[in-house]
Amino acid sequence: MTAGEPEQRPRRPVRLLLPLAAGALLAIALSFVHLPPLGGGPEKAAVSRAAAAPVTVAAVERRDVAVRLETIGRVLALSTVEIKSRVAGEILEAGFSEGMVVERGHLLFRIDPAPFQAALDQALALLARDRAQLEGAEADLKRYEDLAGKGFASVQQLDQTRAAAKALHATVAADEAAVAAARLALGYTEIRAPIAGKTGALLVHPGNLVNAGDSADPLVVITQVEPVRVAFTAPQQDLPAIQAGMAAGGLAARINAPGDPRPAVEGAVDFLGNQVDAATGTIELRATIENPDLRFVPGQFVEVALPLRVLPGALAVPPQALNTGQSGRYVYVVLDDMTVEARPVAVLYDDGEVAAVEGPLAPGERVVTDGQLRLTPGAKVVIAAPEAEGTS
Repeated sequence: MTAGEPEQRPRRPVRLLLPLAAGALLAIALSFVHLPPLGGGPEKAAVSRAAAAPVTVAAVERRDVAVRLETIGRVLALSTVEIKSRVAGEILEAGFSEGMVVERGHLLFRIDPAPFQAALDQALALLARDRAQLEGAEADLKRYEDLAGKGFASVQQLDQTRAAAKALHATVAADEAAVAAARLALGYTEIRAPIAGKTGALLVHPGNLVNAGDSADPLVVITQVEPVRVAFTAPQQDLPAIQAGMAAGGLAARINAPGDPRPAVEGAVDFLGNQVDAATGTIELRATIENPDLRFVPGQFVEVALPLRVLPGALAVPPQALNTGQSGRYVYVVLDDMTVEARPVAVLYDDGEVAAVEGPLAPGERVVTDGQLRLTPGAKVVIAAPEAEGTS
């Protein structure tokens, strides 16, 4: 150090300060941390319970499971009639309102009867004239027969009189037929319902002229709505069960409309098609159901459930318990130590309400019905809700 230079103090290495600062910060941090006591306690039990997955369970049952066909059907009318006029004329009135339920024989339309009444009166007049002429011819025939028997009339005169009487007999018969036709045509001026059913829209209004014949447009269409039939199809593999059921006393289908809260109705299956549709592999069936409240409408689509057979003593579980893995279907079974075990099953039948299965299950064992996404074999579980009472 030279004269005049200020005295310099020795510097401490910076690296010595870093451990001291880190130690101070660690001490401050530990002062805010609450460490649990060694050896566990309530806090450790709470952590253990939180690790268990909450699930809901149901008991495995052994019972008879009814196998049924569930499909969509369509309501059909037993009969549909197009009402047409059998005579030509002007419609004077309609005796119903659109959409009205009518009984057989109800007056639907009245056509102007005046021309037909006149034709009947004319036919009756001709009949009366010819009957009078026939009476005269028969009287002449009787007189000529008497005269010819006494030799006062020739055979030729007798034959002519007899022929005239026969001709008038034929004329009177023709007149009687004409009267019957005229009376029939007059009756056709009143159009009555041939069946009981529900009327559709009024297609020809009063005041219009109508024609007779099949080429004429219908005046109204009546559809029978009580009872009705339901047509549906079944896969051909169910055909043996269907045939056996019908041979054993018949099958009854349960039918309801989608979204209808009312109970389903039963209808006897009374028709089985005579061939399987090669394009779809199905066969048609039909069931007849009563329809007193007119809840089913022809053309409507309905849900059909048809019992086919019974699986006796099957293992039954809720369908929600079934899972699908790489090796197939399986269920989670809750063991006594509250862990789960995956067991493979084969599904014999599943209708959305109950599933009949085969596999290493025993009646009374508990299967997981909700919460499977959080599970793996051996995982701890806790039952989050009371056990469901089986699948019934």
